[in-house]
Order: sequence, then C-alpha cells, then structure tokens
Amino acid sequence: MASFVDWIVGWVDWFVTWTFWDSYTGQGTIIVAQVLAVLAPLLLAVAYLTYAERKVIGAMQLRKGPNVVGWFGLLQPIADAAKLLFKETILPAGANRVIFVAAPMVTFILAMIGWAVIPFGEGLVLSDLNVGILYLFAISSLGVYGVIMSGWASNSKYPFLGALRSAAQMVSYEVSMGFVIITVLICVGSLNLTDIVMAQKTVWFCVPLLPMFVIFFISTLAETNRSPFDLPEGESEIVAGFFLEYSSMTFALFFLGEYASMLLMGAMTSILFLGGWLPPIDIAPFNWIPGPIWFFGKIAACMFVFLWVRATFPRYRYDQLMRLGWKVFLPFSLLWVVLTAGFLFAFDLVPNR
Repeated sequence: MASFVDWIVGWVDWFVTWTFWDSYTGQGTIIVAQVLAVLAPLLLAVAYLTYAERKVIGAMQLRKGPNVVGWFGLLQPIADAAKLLFKETILPAGANRVIFVAAPMVTFILAMIGWAVIPFGEGLVLSDLNVGILYLFAISSLGVYGVIMSGWASNSKYPFLGALRSAAQMVSYEVSMGFVIITVLICVGSLNLTDIVMAQKTVWFCVPLLPMFVIFFISTLAETNRSPFDLPEGESEIVAGFFLEYSSMTFALFFLGEYASMLLMGAMTSILFLGGWLPPIDIAPFNWIPGPIWFFGKIAACMFVFLWVRATFPRYRYDQLMRLGWKVFLPFSLLWVVLTAGFLFAFDLVPNR
C-alpha cells in the first residue's frame, strides 16, 4: 500500500513539474501570467490590425472601410472572428487529415512563440536569451513548414503550386535577411536583443546602415507573403494559394499567423534598426514617454508602411521576385557585410575585441 501511495505521489509530482507549476512558490502562476500578458494583447492587436488595414486602404482608395458593426466599425474584427468560429470545417476527401489540420496550427504557433524573446522595454522580456536574434531567425525560418504542409496535405494542384511558390520566395529572402542581421551583429558584438537596442543609444542603426534597413524591410514583406510579393495567391489563377482548401477556424489560424508574423517582423525591424524602446532623442519631453510606448509606436509605424505598400504597388511577376532576391539583394547585402567589417576593423571600432 505504501509503495502504491509513493507511486501516486511521484506521478503527481512529475505532472506538477511538467506543467511548470510549483505549489509552494507559485512560480507556475507567474509564468502563465507572463505568457498571457503577452499573448492576450498580441491576439487583440492581430484582430485590430485587420481592421486598421481595411480602414487605411479604404482611405487611400477613397472608401469608408468597415463602418457598420459597432462605433466606426470597431466591432468588425469581433464579428469576423465569431463568423469563422461557427462556420463548418470542411476536410477535402483526398487530403491527409492529420497534416491538413496540423499545418495551420504550426503556422500560428510559430508566429506566437517568436514573441518570447522580444524585449518590450528594459527588463520587460519573457526570456532574455543571449542568442535571442538566432532564436528569432530560426522561428521565422520554420514558418515555411506550415506552408508546405498545407499545400501538400490538401491533395490539390493549386494549393501545392502556391506552397512551392511561397517556399521558394521565403527561402530566397531569408538569405538576404541573414546577411542584414550579420551586419547589425558585427556593429553590436552581441546576439542578445537587449544589447542590440542599447547599442543604438547614440544613433539608430537605420542611419549608418540605411541600405540594409531598406533591404531588411522589403525582405520582411516577401517573408510574410505581403504585397507586392503575395505570389502564393497566384499569378494567373487567383485562388488564394496554399490555403485554398481551408475554411472556418483552420483558415482563421492561417490568417492570424500571417498578421502575427507581420507584427513580429515589425518588432524585429524596430529592434534592429529603430532603437527598440529608445526615444529618438534622449531629452525632455521625449524621454518622459515610457519605453514600451515608443516600441509599440514604432511597430505601428512599420505596420502602416506595410499597409501603404499594399495599397500602392502592383504585384511582382515571379521572375521579378526571384531576380530581386538572388541577383540584387543577396550580392548587395554580402558586399555591405564586407564593407562594414572592413570599416570597423580599419578604424578600430570592432566591439568586444
């Protein structure tokens, strides 16, 4: 009997440990609260980014945008979410059901867990990893798996073609993004995101590294399949690309994942080139505003440019897209890495030597 009780106690102790719950210190409660404090506002921001997109593009096209559901249409994202939640989930007869359902989950989860290392202010970060930038780059690179899984599992030629286009596009621009990040790391001497922000106290990196800033921002458009690089939606057969066969909440997860990835790329742009939570000038009244407000404002500015580009530029052809990535951005970013390293070494400015 005693051994049975010991077994039960041991099993409960394992379960408690596995769920990160410490009944004595409440550490599990703190971890869960921290995660929810990031995820809840993020999901709300994703929902209202769709509202902002429709309003901004409507204004640029002399339309009103959402204006019926709620005051100024502010409840439109809630109505859209409720509609998708109660619609029927349709599984194609020839689809691989397990992978078909798992693909949108992978896309959504990867878009969420990237925020674990994003510093919202000095000390305001879930996990202050010393290799935070590598973690972010790895998470953004894994996003292609959800795309390929969805296109293949649908057992339909158009989603599969859209998935192949998207995979080739994402891989092409990740190479340039990698060289851009290397350039920033050479200037900082650290892989920690907080260190990258603090290295911009004197001047934001968007000034000395302006060409790399432009390349990185354009690459984020291609990385998130946004206009004018939304080739996965089709060239001659506009059929919505790799998520053609999806409906209801499976489609909503792709939708949420895309907009959460946009916000994550905006956060990366802010951290790498726009000083993160730092004000533009460290004098009053700029330094009276809390750091997280500056950080969110910079992300909002990046998102506005995302929407502005969508309302302005026509879609690229696929050969133009590949040429820009492999023949323009890749050699130029590689050249800038060499020039930056040479300049820092020549003038003895290499950090942490």
